[in-house]
Amino acid sequence: LYILRSLYDSYSESQENKVRCIICYFQRICLQMPTGSVSFERKLLSLEDHPWQSFLSYPYADFWTNSTIPLCPFQVHSSGLIEDHAFEALEVDFANKYLGGGALHRGCVQEEIRFMINPELIAGMLFLPSMADNEAIEIVGVERFSEYTGYASSFRFSGDYVDKRSVDFLGRRKTRIVAIDALCSPRMKQYKPKYLIRETNKAFCGFLDQSKYSQYKRLFKMNSVQLNEGSSLPIKAKGESRTEEVRKSDKKSWRLEDCENYIGIATGNWGCGAFGGDPEVKTIIQWLAASQALRPFISYYTFGLETLQSLAQVLLVLVKSRSVIVDKICIQGIVMVHYHGSLICSLATLNSTVCWVSEVHLSQSVLG
Repeated sequence: LYILRSLYDSYSESQENKVRCIICYFQRICLQMPTGSVSFERKLLSLEDHPWQSFLSYPYADFWTNSTIPLCPFQVHSSGLIEDHAFEALEVDFANKYLGGGALHRGCVQEEIRFMINPELIAGMLFLPSMADNEAIEIVGVERFSEYTGYASSFRFSGDYVDKRSVDFLGRRKTRIVAIDALCSPRMKQYKPKYLIRETNKAFCGFLDQSKYSQYKRLFKMNSVQLNEGSSLPIKAKGESRTEEVRKSDKKSWRLEDCENYIGIATGNWGCGAFGGDPEVKTIIQWLAASQALRPFISYYTFGLETLQSLAQVLLVLVKSRSVIVDKICIQGIVMVHYHGSLICSLATLNSTVCWVSEVHLSQSVLG
C-alpha cells in the first residue's frame, strides 16, 4: 500500500503506468509464488591496503597509467535495450547513489524503469545505504514481470512479461544487474583527472568479478613492480608480457560454450541524460573498466543517441589503426577531438604528452 501511495503522490500518466507494473507483479505472485532466491552484494575497492583483505584496493592514476591489459571486444548496438541482451551479461543500472533513485516517487528513467519491470529490486532500497565513491551494488536473480514502451514521460506498461531465463545452482535467475552511480551534473569538472579516475574506478568496482580475485591480485602486483622500476612498458617474461600470461591463463574460462564464465558487460549511456555526463567520455571509461576487470566483452547500447551514431565505425578504425597500441591502457587524462562529427580519443598524461595514441587520422571515406 505504501508503494502504491508513494507512486501516486503526484499524478501523471507515466506514474499511473508505474503503478500498473507493480499491480501486475502482485497479481502474478498471487497466482503463483516465485521460487528461488535473489542476492544483493555490496562491492568494494578498499581505501586501505592490508595483506589479509579479500578485496582489491582503490587504484589511483599510476595504476591506470601502467596497466597493460588488452582492450576487450566492444560491440555497438544502435537499437535494443540492455535488459533484452541476447545472452548472459552483467547489466548496468545507471544508478542514483541511493539505490533505486526515484523508483517509488516521480523518477521514470533507466534505473526507475528497471525497478518497475523487476520489482524484486525494490527490496534492496530497504536495507542498502547510499554508495560511496569506492562502492557498487550487484544484484543477481530478479525476475522480470512487465513489458513496457517509452521512456520518462512516455513510459507505458504494455502487459505481462514471461521471464524464461534459467536459474543457477543457488536458485537465482540468471539476471545480473550492477548499480553504479555516476557524477551528477559534473559539467567541466568531469574532464579533470581526479574525476576521470573516480568514474573509471566506480565502473571498475561494479564490473569486477569476485571469482577472478586471484588474477586481479596478480595484475595489481605486476603494476606495482612496473611502478617501482619506473617503467610504463610491459614487463617481459619468457618472450611475452606478464599481462599476456594472465589473459592466457584465463582464456579457457572465456570460451562461448562455457557460459558460466563468459559474462561480459551490457551497458549504455551511463551517467548521461539526467546526470549530464559526456557520453563519449563515459563510453571510453566503461571500455577501460571492463577490460581491466577481465570481462570478455562489452555490449554498448547507444539508445539512438545522435552523438554516438558513428561509434561503431570509429572504434573499428581505432582498433585497426597502427597508431593504436591496444594492449596499453593509460588514463591519467582523456583528450577528446572530433573529426567529421565523430569521436576520436587519445589517452594522455597529465602534462598533455600523448603516451597511448600518438595520433589517429581518419579519412571521410572511412567514416562513411
